[in-house]
Amino acid sequence: MLKEFKAFAMRGNVIDMAVGIIIGASFGAIVNSLVADVMMPPVGLLLGRVDFSNLFVVLRPGVPPGPYASLGQAKSAGAVTINYGLFLNHIISFIIVAFATFFLVKTVNRLKKQEPPPPPATKECPFCFSVISLKAVRCPYCTSSFETQSPTRG
Repeated sequence: MLKEFKAFAMRGNVIDMAVGIIIGASFGAIVNSLVADVMMPPVGLLLGRVDFSNLFVVLRPGVPPGPYASLGQAKSAGAVTINYGLFLNHIISFIIVAFATFFLVKTVNRLKKQEPPPPPATKECPFCFSVISLKAVRCPYCTSSFETQSPTRG
């Protein structure tokens, strides 16, 4: 059983998938920082100095009871909250990752454009239907000539 697991784990697809997951996690951290630290502060300023990470609704107050100025204060007081601002940040992060993935796949597919297949090296004799060289002017099987396109047997 250990040999089977080792054979499975060492297959190329599994290693490729592991590398993809590791790079994806790193990319996710970069995108989360882009959203939280670069994009959302200017958006919050444009919308009246709103900090999206501090948008929440208190379901049950903690000790001491609210109102709470920030999500951190509410959590430290033990309040039960719905953190819809963090949810908005995650939605924006997802959209950025989806677009980045879309453009990556689109670019890779463009780079992988398949070359047209090479021209055939053989053709079919129209008289006996044998496969012959493309350069042949006479069929080696039925001796028909291809210049006249009429069956001449001889």
